[in-house]
Amino acid sequence: MIKRNFLTSGISAPALALALVGGFAPQAALAQDADDEETAEAGENEDDVIIVSGFRASLESAVAEKRNSDQILESVTAEDIGKLPDSSIGESIARLPGLTSQRLNGRANVIAIRGFGPDFSQTLLNGREQTTTSDNRSVELDQYPSEIVNQVVVYKSPTASLVGQGLVGTVDIRTVRPLETSKQVLAVGARASYADLGKLNAGSKDIGYRLNAAFVDQFAEDTVGLSLAASYVSEPYQLQEFNAWGYAGSGTAASPSVIGGSKSFVTSTELKRFGVNGTLQYQAAPTIMVTLDGFYSNFNDDQSKRGIELPLGFGAFGTTTTIGNVEDGFATSGTFNNVRGVVRNDIFQRKADLYSFGFNVDHEGDDGWNAFFDFGYSRTDRNELSLESYAGTGFNGDDTGNGASATIGFQSGPTGTVFNPSLDYSNPAQIFLTDPLGWGGGTVPQAGYFNNRIIDDELLQFRAEVEKEFEGGFIRSVQYGMNYTTREKSLTPDEAFVRLPNGALTATVPSQFLLRSTDLSYLGLGPIVSYDARDLIDAGVLVLEPRVATGPNAAADVLGKGYTVNEDLMTAYLQANIEQELGGGTLTGNIGVQAVNTNQKSTGFIFTPTGPQERTFGDDFWDVLPSLNLSLRLDSDTVIRLAAAREIMRPRLDDTRLSIGYGIDNSVPGGIIRGGGGNPFLRPYRANAVDFNIEQYFGRGGVVAVQLFYKDIKSFIFNGRFAFDYAGFPEPTGAAGFPNLPTVGTLDAPINTGGGDLYGGELAVTLPFATFSEALDGFGITGGAGYTKTNVEDAGGNETQIPGYSKWVVNGTAYFEKSGFNARASARYRSTFLGDFTGFGGSPTRRIALGETIIDAQIGYDFPDDSALNGLSLYLQGQNLTDERFASIGGNRNQVVDYQIYGRRFLAGFTYKFR
Repeated sequence: MIKRNFLTSGISAPALALALVGGFAPQAALAQDADDEETAEAGENEDDVIIVSGFRASLESAVAEKRNSDQILESVTAEDIGKLPDSSIGESIARLPGLTSQRLNGRANVIAIRGFGPDFSQTLLNGREQTTTSDNRSVELDQYPSEIVNQVVVYKSPTASLVGQGLVGTVDIRTVRPLETSKQVLAVGARASYADLGKLNAGSKDIGYRLNAAFVDQFAEDTVGLSLAASYVSEPYQLQEFNAWGYAGSGTAASPSVIGGSKSFVTSTELKRFGVNGTLQYQAAPTIMVTLDGFYSNFNDDQSKRGIELPLGFGAFGTTTTIGNVEDGFATSGTFNNVRGVVRNDIFQRKADLYSFGFNVDHEGDDGWNAFFDFGYSRTDRNELSLESYAGTGFNGDDTGNGASATIGFQSGPTGTVFNPSLDYSNPAQIFLTDPLGWGGGTVPQAGYFNNRIIDDELLQFRAEVEKEFEGGFIRSVQYGMNYTTREKSLTPDEAFVRLPNGALTATVPSQFLLRSTDLSYLGLGPIVSYDARDLIDAGVLVLEPRVATGPNAAADVLGKGYTVNEDLMTAYLQANIEQELGGGTLTGNIGVQAVNTNQKSTGFIFTPTGPQERTFGDDFWDVLPSLNLSLRLDSDTVIRLAAAREIMRPRLDDTRLSIGYGIDNSVPGGIIRGGGGNPFLRPYRANAVDFNIEQYFGRGGVVAVQLFYKDIKSFIFNGRFAFDYAGFPEPTGAAGFPNLPTVGTLDAPINTGGGDLYGGELAVTLPFATFSEALDGFGITGGAGYTKTNVEDAGGNETQIPGYSKWVVNGTAYFEKSGFNARASARYRSTFLGDFTGFGGSPTRRIALGETIIDAQIGYDFPDDSALNGLSLYLQGQNLTDERFASIGGNRNQVVDYQIYGRRFLAGFTYKFR
C-alpha cells in the first residue's frame, strides 16, 4: 500500500506523549519496537539491549525517512521540534539541510528552501492546502504550536500524487493518528522565557511562559482512537531598531550620500497564542479507516512602537544639512539644522483565528484495490491594525514654523546613524499632540492615522483516489486521483485620519495618560514622551475622522487596496509506482503526470473620470506536470536518485488583485492610455527541474548526501509594463482631445516574464560518532550546506535578484546525548537576500537583507526509569546567543536602511509524562 502524504507512520504511545511536549521522538518508538522484536526472536534479555531515544532517535528517524522515500526530501520529527523547544516549528525546520528562515521580531516565521523565499514553496497540513495569516500564499509557521506536530516533511522533488506543490519545495506538517499508537498517554509541559533586552516600553514584559498538554487513548477494543494536544503561549519580544527613509546625494565627493530621514522605533511585542489539535479515528472494518481531525489557533500579536521620525538630508520641511567627514562618497558625520521631529507612539496589532478541519475515509483492500476520499476545510480571519499617533513641538501645517526646531548632529556607519539633538523630547510641556510636519496637507492637523486591514481567507478541498497493486512485476501499483480546490481571499481596508477634536491645532497629553518615557539612548536621542493612543481615542482626546465626506473608505487610494480573489483548481493525476530487483540492488520510484485547470477571478475597482467602478476580471488555463522519481538502492548502502519534473507555483494572491487606475500619456504622439495596478491574468511561475542525489548511509543513523539540482525557469513574475486593452473602460479624462486614441494601451503591474535558470548543490550530513568508535557513543553532528546560483531576467530583460534568494545557506548541530543527559549547539547562516518588509500603509516592500548567523544551544536531563522522577525531563535553552542583528541596506553597504537588535532569549522548562 502506498503511503499517503496525509498519513503518518506508526507511533508508540509513550514516545508520542513526549514527542508532543518535548520528549522522545515518535520514530524512536518504532526503533524500540523493532529492537524488542529482534530481542524476543533471539531469546535475549531486554536489559542487554541499548535503546536509543530522544534527539538521537529523532535523527535516526529522519535518516530512515530520507532513505526509504522515493522522493528527495528532508524531515524532522516531533522530538526535534518539541523538545528543543522552539517557539514554533519554523525554528526547527530552518535547521534542515538547504532550508533557512526569515525572522520577524526575532522569531522565525517563514521558510526559505534552497535559498528561495516563501513565495516559491507551498505548505500543507496533513497533506491539505491551508489558508494563511499573511497577505499571500506563504504560511507563517509561528501560527502552529510545535507541540501539536508529529512530523514535518519537506519534499524537494514532486510526484504526480503530491497535490499543492511548490516551485522549490513543499512542506507537509503532520499531526498525530491515535490508532497508530498502542497505549494511553497523558503528558504535560511548561516553560518560562526571558528576553535580555528588558522591558523597553512602558507596560511591556521581559518574562513569558508556555503551557502544553497531550492526551491519547484508544477505546472499543482499539477500534476508536482519540488524540488531543493543546498549547498556550504568552511571550514577550523586544526590538531596538534603526530605520532610514533612504539616502540623499549621488555618492560622490562633490555630492556625498547622506541619510535622508529616519524613522526608528523601540518595539515591544506580546505574543499570545492558543492552539489546539484533535484527531478522532474509527476502524469501521478491517479494511476501512475513518479519520476526523481539526486544528484551531487564536493568534494575538500586540506591539507598542515608540520612536521619533526625523526629516533630514532630503531637505524636507526646511531642513538643511552641513556635511562633516566623508568616506568614499558617504557622509559619516555632520549636522542637520531646523529639524522638526515627529514623536511617534504607534500601535500595531494583529489578531488572527485559523480553523482547519479534515475528514478522510481510507480503504486498504486485501485484493490489491485501495481507495480514499479526503475533505479539507481551512479558514483564516485576520485583523491587522496600524494606529499611528504624532506629537511634536508645534503645528507646522501652514509652514509658519510654529514650535521649536532642533539642531541635530549625526554619525553614520555600518550599524546605522546615531544622533545628538538639541531638544529634550521627553518634556510633556514641550511635546504636544499635533501635526508637526503638516502631513494633513492643510490648516487642519493630522495627529495620526488609523489603518485597519481586514482579511478573510477560505479554502475547501475535495480529493479522491483509487489504487491498484500488482504482484511480481515492474509496476508495483498504479494510482489515479482527482482533486478540487476552491479558495477566496479578500482584503477590506478600513482607514481614517486621527484628528484633534473641535479643530484644535495642538493639545497636551493629559497627565493621567502619560507613561514611563521610552529610552532611545541607543540612537543618541534620549527619552521621549510616551502614551497609548488607544487610551486617548477612548477618552476623546483624539478622534477618528473618515477619509472623505462621502463616507468611510470611499477615497480612491483606500478602495485601491481592497480586493477579492477567487481560485478554482481542478487536478487530475495518474501515477505508476515501480520496484525492480537488479543485480546488487533494487530500483524503486514512480512516474506520472498531473493536469491542473486553473480558473482565477479578481474583483476590485477601476478608477474612471466619473468615479470608481467595481469590475471582475480573470483567466482560465491548464498546466500539465509530468514527474519522474527513480532511486537505485545498492547493497552497499548507497542510494542514487534521479528526479525530473515540470514544476509550478501559483502567483502571490495580492499580485492578482484587480485595482486599475488609468489616464492619457500625451507625451506620445496621438496619445496612449497608461495605467497601473494588479494583474488578474497572471500565470504561475513555471520551471523544468532535474535533481540528482548520491547518498551513502552508515548503520541506521548516519548519512552523507550530495544533492545537485537544476531548474530551467520558463516563466517568472516581475513588475513590468505590458499591452492592455482598455475597451469597455470609460474614456479617460482628456480623451476628447485625442480623436483616434487607441483602446490598447499599457498597464504597469506584475507580469510573467521570460525565465532564466537556477542551479546549485547541497551537502547533507548526519553522523553519530559511534559509527566510527564506541568510545564516542552519544556524540554526533547533523546539518548541511546549500549553494544556489540564478540568472533570472526581469521584464526588461535585465538580470535581477529574486525575492528571498540567498546564494549560501549553511546550518549544523553538534550534540551529545547519553544516560539521560543531552546537550547540543546549533548554528545557521544565510547569505544576503531580498527580504519582504511591511511598508507604508501595510503594503509589502522589498529590501536587501544582509547575511546573518544565528546560534542556539540547549542542555537537558531525562530522569531514568528507576528514578522516583521517572517521566520528567528538564531543559535550559539559549536563543540567538551572539545577539545577531538583522540588517537591510539600500544602494550600497553604507546605506543602512534597517538595523534591528532582538537580543538573546533564555528558556527553561520541563515535560512530564504520567506513568
